[in-house]
Amino acid sequence: MGYIYYKAETTIHRIASPENLTEKYQSSAPGSDHNAEQQVPAPQLKPMIFMLAGVDSRDGSGGTVNTDVLMIVSYNPDTRSAKLLSLPRDLMVKSEFARSRKANYYYAYYYIKDKTAAISNTKQFYSNLLDLPIDYMVVMDFDALRKTVDALGGLQIDVEMDMKYRDTADGTNIDLRKGLQKLDGSQVLDYVRYRKSNQGTQESSDFARNERQQKVIKQILEKLGAFQGISQWGTILDIIGDHVTSDFPESLIRQGILNFSSLKPNQIQTLKMDSIWKSPFVYVKQEDLQKALIELREEVGLSADSQPRFKSIGTMD
Repeated sequence: MGYIYYKAETTIHRIASPENLTEKYQSSAPGSDHNAEQQVPAPQLKPMIFMLAGVDSRDGSGGTVNTDVLMIVSYNPDTRSAKLLSLPRDLMVKSEFARSRKANYYYAYYYIKDKTAAISNTKQFYSNLLDLPIDYMVVMDFDALRKTVDALGGLQIDVEMDMKYRDTADGTNIDLRKGLQKLDGSQVLDYVRYRKSNQGTQESSDFARNERQQKVIKQILEKLGAFQGISQWGTILDIIGDHVTSDFPESLIRQGILNFSSLKPNQIQTLKMDSIWKSPFVYVKQEDLQKALIELREEVGLSADSQPRFKSIGTMD
């Protein structure tokens, strides 16, 4: 048990933001001639909005760090509820420093420019774009999903249709059959990534793809919430430490890991947006985006008033 706690602390140090490490204070023990370092108690968990980004860093991916998955999550620990909004990876987004680009471009842009500031700059960019106060950002690579699913013993997924796609350049070989089945980590990764087919099966829209990602996240959270105590977290902590970075402060990560079952949201609502594809971009319905942003704000107790930069976002209206 002591080893697992040590591992948890090691993982927290690896994934927490260096500039937001838990504050410490010095206290003098009576009769001693030196100070003893102690941890400041973790602050009370408050409602928050954070961004989750999934990047493809697999062998054969070309070394890109484009965000294949981009979600905005509002979480309220008081009501144990959360709302998820998936931004299509091909959503057209304009910026002051670049012509129209896909939404998955901006983290890679900031990472190449200065990887130590990539998270903070990406978070600020989307906060300004959506007029949404994004508190934190989490970046995970594809191996985090694959290995986590395997560590949890796989997931029961009702695959909506046959999915086949092969790419010898990066080693992709998606081959899933329609129907309820147990998928391992590699198959779940194929399931959430599937978009197009070169093997005669039906292609998937970004909207359907986002729904699959959210379905997988919900099931993973349910399985993690069933863990009885910290002792079951050993393998998961190894995976998190190797494949996840964030700007969450240490104290909040520690709270989340050690009290996951009591903090995990019991209600998760996915926010939907109608979208269309006009090569090379995806455009979303402005009314749906506006409504989703209001719901994200209201989940954490913020005013519904906002001024998102719709002129900078590809909308259908």
